[in-house]
Amino acid sequence: MKQANSDRLLEQLLALHPRLIDLSLDRMWRLLSALNHPQDKCPPIIHIAGTNGKGSTASLLRAMLEADGKPVHAYYSPHLVDFHERIVLAGTQISEAHLADVLARVEAANGGAPITFFEVTTAAAFLAFSEHKADYLILEVGLGGRLDATNVVTPKLCAITPISLDHQDFLGDTILSIAEEKAGILKPGVPAVVAPQTPDVRAFLEGVAARKGAPLTLAGQDFTTHEEAGRLVFQHDKGLQDLPLPALAGAHQVVNAGTALACAQALGVSPQAMAIGLETVRWPARLQKLSKGPMVERVKTRLPNAQIWLDGGHNPAAAKALADWLPSQIAPQQSLHIIIGLLSSKSHTDYLAALAATGAHIHCVPIADTPAALAPHVLAAEAKAQGLDASPHDTIENALQAITAPNAFILIAGSLYLAGQVLGENN
Repeated sequence: MKQANSDRLLEQLLALHPRLIDLSLDRMWRLLSALNHPQDKCPPIIHIAGTNGKGSTASLLRAMLEADGKPVHAYYSPHLVDFHERIVLAGTQISEAHLADVLARVEAANGGAPITFFEVTTAAAFLAFSEHKADYLILEVGLGGRLDATNVVTPKLCAITPISLDHQDFLGDTILSIAEEKAGILKPGVPAVVAPQTPDVRAFLEGVAARKGAPLTLAGQDFTTHEEAGRLVFQHDKGLQDLPLPALAGAHQVVNAGTALACAQALGVSPQAMAIGLETVRWPARLQKLSKGPMVERVKTRLPNAQIWLDGGHNPAAAKALADWLPSQIAPQQSLHIIIGLLSSKSHTDYLAALAATGAHIHCVPIADTPAALAPHVLAAEAKAQGLDASPHDTIENALQAITAPNAFILIAGSLYLAGQVLGENN
């Protein structure tokens, strides 16, 4: 773990500019102007919004572009273990010295004016991207789209992944109000790829795109993707491609792969690079099997046949994806145990309800250094109300110790903060 200049700067920034979500672009425009508009000096941008699958889609597209010989910058949020994960420069995480430099320059340019932590760090990312060569920048939206700090660019291409309920406190409590925020990244004349959506969301996005003059490539109309005989079939207006399944587990990753493939096609990526990208993509904490590390070894010492998986999907749609995936993974002799930690701001009732049919034993845990996390006993009580067998634990390690089934299938799921904690402890 890095504990150096950038860590101290980030801690100072959080103290000065709390992690407050205050959706507006005025502060961002002011800061970028003081920095001489680095967002306009970045490589061609692919801007990705949506509720689920943004990071997976970004990583799939990045792998395809890199397989095609294209250096790619990428911006992700949040990070799992180390802030440096958020800023990738031509395929490599930003260095410690470079991160400290751009953070200091941005803080100096801001001059102590009111601003949010995400805005400061996004401006630092734009500064880094603008000063280093790459063929593309894949830019993942932080929250929403319309008023997100990343929405200060004119991209080459947009993508909107599946939209569902999440962050209702900030984006609205209906699916269409959330879709309106996501559609805010659409720009006149800029093509956009739209993943499968519910009919009302799709119609809404089509209406916004028509008013803005943004040409759409729609899943289900202009392209389709499905699994067939252990392969991925990508069908579009130019024909049909027989491709390998993505190296990311879960049927929902076929959907994300389709969005990434449609983007790659729009960017002229070769079919060979598309196939290589699908096979080589890596994206931690998205149905990731943990095979080594001290945490895994402690479990394997007691339970040599146990499997341990990790997933950071934190909303009801993500929980449904888990519930759909699990039956194909659990052998008859295995018992399913799900270790869960969630933030109080999330729809934990709906998340747990989506898992009710799995028959899992739920182990509820806190999330370290996260005051907004639900207390384990509260989460366990809600799980029981949903008909699940559940128990609270004061640490992840104690939850693992409570699992004694020799053939346990263990899934650690819920908040990305929990996933990051697990990866950090298992490193």
